[in-house]
Amino acid sequence: MSAFKRRTTAKQPPLPTGTRTSPGSTATVITSTGIPSLDDILGGGLPLSCSLLVLAPDAHSAYGELVLKYFAAQGLACGQRICVVDAHPETFLAECMWTPGSSSAPTPAQVQNPSSSSPSTAADDEEDERASEHDTKIKIAWRYEQMKQFQTTVSSPSQSADDFCRTFDLTARMPEAVIKSARSDGRLLDIIPQAELSAASSPCRNVIHKLSEILSQSESDHTLATRVCIPALGSYEWGDLSPQDICYFLHSLRALLRRYPRACASICLPPHLCQEAFGGPGWVQKLGWLTDASVTLAAFSSNPSLTAMFSSHHGLVHIHALPAPHTLLPPSDKFSTLRGLTSSGENNLAFKCMRKRLIFETLHLDVEGGVSERRTTPSANAIAMEAGAGHDHSHSSGTSAVASGGSTSLAAVQVQLEQVQVSEPPQPAPIEPTVTKPESSFKKAKVKKKVAFHSERPDLYDF
Repeated sequence: MSAFKRRTTAKQPPLPTGTRTSPGSTATVITSTGIPSLDDILGGGLPLSCSLLVLAPDAHSAYGELVLKYFAAQGLACGQRICVVDAHPETFLAECMWTPGSSSAPTPAQVQNPSSSSPSTAADDEEDERASEHDTKIKIAWRYEQMKQFQTTVSSPSQSADDFCRTFDLTARMPEAVIKSARSDGRLLDIIPQAELSAASSPCRNVIHKLSEILSQSESDHTLATRVCIPALGSYEWGDLSPQDICYFLHSLRALLRRYPRACASICLPPHLCQEAFGGPGWVQKLGWLTDASVTLAAFSSNPSLTAMFSSHHGLVHIHALPAPHTLLPPSDKFSTLRGLTSSGENNLAFKCMRKRLIFETLHLDVEGGVSERRTTPSANAIAMEAGAGHDHSHSSGTSAVASGGSTSLAAVQVQLEQVQVSEPPQPAPIEPTVTKPESSFKKAKVKKKVAFHSERPDLYDF
């Protein structure tokens, strides 16, 4: 037995509420974004002292804002401190989703412990998942029935008191009592950005200064982590911001989070700021350099061809940067199931917004290139062709001709005329005595053609 022992600290400080140690490094503490599949892409969750940038360039959807609503709801559900930087923070929080089975006016016990609400909706979630998945309806060969079902995303955690990631329902809204309780306890703060009033002060500098004061005051409480939520950085409430202002804000926020290791931030830009036309070539890549994690949710709303090709998804997921605060490589490269770098090349990722939740999963085609079920009966075109062929070889009435369906306009006109003749009442024709004409014994002689010369035998040249 060796006499050498590893030197470890006797007592480790407790982790903040709603956090856990990263699987990639024991020095990294992570927290959940509220979406289990997004946590898997980030390597288990968003590390504290890091920032997450969500880009949604499609102006016809609001998937970026939806991700930030998950981020804020998760913070309030697990008892963390939330700081919302928006012109209308109350409206943003009122539109956030909440745990399933919660009523509009919960009891005080449910406000303190949101997971104590009735978990009777777990079966409803499973039924909704079965109804949305087309692959479960496919009839496969008996030899493959014992194989494990193909999974395209990570499973949702069970609802318990000490869950790292809560289960939210998009059909439920955050109760007003939860917002009031968090505000009275000092766990809900807000910063309203103001447009530029003078040349010396800008809204970006004012927001950074206020965030610095809030984080410095909350640093004394080691049991609570702080979440900074910025739903619309650069909207019209912020004034007329240039690309340099956006870069300055993101860089200053990243430096501020490094000074306070118990805080993290999630930012979303308006659609017109997520495109290369705003910041020039390489704008999206620059944003990835200025943040720890950067993800683009490219929806199919503006491209009908992609919507028809990938009918079971709502958009593609592009990863620009992944967090790695204490490691050389991001933990997501080794521990992410959806990316699949440990088994083969990186998978293509997509997302879809179901009735009750938002899911990130691997991109896959439907069965037979888009057909969700295998055809077991002849197609409608084949039936029509067979009926048309049978009509050509049969002498049926006008009604059967209508069922066969002629392929040309001439046939359609003839069928219509036949229907008109059939629809008229039959009129008795007058009976006339039949007169038989005697056949004439005279036959018309064939005209013979004469040739231009004569011969002793003219019959040889008579035609």
